[in-house]
Amino acid sequence: MIKGAIFDVDGTLLDTMPIWTNSGANYLASLGIEAEPRLGDKLFAMTVDMGAEYLKANYGLPQSCREIAKGINGIVEGHYFNDADFKLGARELLDRMKSAKIPLAIATSTEKYCIEAAFDRLGYKDYFDVILTCGEVGASKSNPKIFFEAVAALGTPIEDTWLFEDGLYSIKTAKAEGFKIVGVYDKVSEADQEGIKQYADIYVKDLIEFTLI
Repeated sequence: MIKGAIFDVDGTLLDTMPIWTNSGANYLASLGIEAEPRLGDKLFAMTVDMGAEYLKANYGLPQSCREIAKGINGIVEGHYFNDADFKLGARELLDRMKSAKIPLAIATSTEKYCIEAAFDRLGYKDYFDVILTCGEVGASKSNPKIFFEAVAALGTPIEDTWLFEDGLYSIKTAKAEGFKIVGVYDKVSEADQEGIKQYADIYVKDLIEFTLI
């Protein structure tokens, strides 16, 4: 039984992962610096602040970590304000959960102002009881802190709270703490699909396939 749901955003609800894949490299390019190969893969599991620390340490940037993080967010924020759209089936699933009065949370690595702007534009911001970011809780999704705070805000038992997520590292974290997992396919995470299938209670190519609600 689903008593509560926690949603990742990028690659799960919104088709926004491609803009993040090259965000670090694009920021470096804006400074006239060539990024290392597959930089996006290294930054994938990091928060923006952690990514900023990595760039500063590994590229000897004179900017502060705060300035670097602001620069990265500046590269991606326009997409959330103007273009970001739902992945297939996401809108309909949220509508069904809203009708069923299931409390909903967001747990994301993206800055809150970007997330709020996207869902406000799409008309779904008020569907969520709480929006939590890794930056706010002070830990990436390799740490369960954000999931514990989300379930506390929802007031639902962990074993009846489902996480919808496309990131393998995040899925492993939540699964170890007893959350039910819906693994969601995203092209950016193509190489992780077998691992996601292994840890997920339910695996879907898109959210249309999720039929428990």
